[in-house]
Amino acid sequence: MRGRDAIAVALRHPDGRIVFETERLDSGVHGFKGAKWPFVRGLVILYETLVVGTRWLIRSAGLQAEDEGVEIGKGSVAIMLGFTAVLGIGLFFILPLIVATFTAGNIENSLVQHLVEGLTRIAIFLGYLTLIARTPDIKRTFQYHGAEHMTIHALEAGDPLRPEAIRKYPTAHPRCGTEFLVVVILLSILAFSFVGRQSPLLMVVSRILLIPVIASVGYELLRVGARHRSNPVVKVIMWPGILVQMITTKQPTDDMIEVAIVSIEEALRADGEPVPEGGLGLARDPMPKPGETAAQVRETQAADAAAIEADGVAADAAETLALAPAALAPAALAPAALAPAPVAGEVAARLDPPAAG
Repeated sequence: MRGRDAIAVALRHPDGRIVFETERLDSGVHGFKGAKWPFVRGLVILYETLVVGTRWLIRSAGLQAEDEGVEIGKGSVAIMLGFTAVLGIGLFFILPLIVATFTAGNIENSLVQHLVEGLTRIAIFLGYLTLIARTPDIKRTFQYHGAEHMTIHALEAGDPLRPEAIRKYPTAHPRCGTEFLVVVILLSILAFSFVGRQSPLLMVVSRILLIPVIASVGYELLRVGARHRSNPVVKVIMWPGILVQMITTKQPTDDMIEVAIVSIEEALRADGEPVPEGGLGLARDPMPKPGETAAQVRETQAADAAAIEADGVAADAAETLALAPAALAPAALAPAALAPAPVAGEVAARLDPPAAG
């Protein structure tokens, strides 16, 4: 879950516990002074989608692999990320160009070629999502995606964050990252048409270099659409993003909704926002660090709890001493016993001194 200044990640540990971790978004790329400037913030969101999201997916997979006695090394992760990036650019940008060149390259009107390229890109995108959605692991991922959206719907409606209250909401949400991808693909049809029909090398390079430009413009269009969502024209334009979520979100189980609840609650806490009342108060543990076992996590938690309790005892003792200094200063206990008794006229003078001047 992404909050205002932090993200929270929760997942179901192989031993059944819900574990979580938060990450601030005010350092690194996010700490850059211009990170929230128009057209720049779209690149930051692209970074979050491709880098931060992938990193946490790998962390989740690593946690599962550790429980099975398998270690995912940094080299394996780097190779996988590099292969994924090359495959993504090749599949969604280069392959449509090749198809359009061979099928419509001889047509005099270059707009026909760009239209064929765009339609091919859309077909590959939808076919790819439909295909991977059939695999068990991706299907579970899409179920968690649906749980995330349903929980956000409940939060925005002011409902308690409980599975029975969340269950009634749809799995699609208008501010989904899937909608961002759909807008990027549709914008690419328009953007690449301006390049025109060039040499094959120049057309390939243009597809790669224009990706960040399209992403930044697409994000600004999404922001405008979010502000005018009730407008019928905007609804029609954004409707494809909702339709694609029929593929990328699925109905979750209750235990998946519980994970989404923990994630959104921790995102709120990380942002300093109050957690809505009426929730289940689900048990949760900090996410183990790479190589850390559940027993080590519990030992660390016990040590932290003992340290907090010791600090509390020390603070109580210090407060007691501060409130009772007389226990260390006998002279202050009975000053009247140490001072001579005043004479009769002296009492009135001490209690009612003459007015100044």
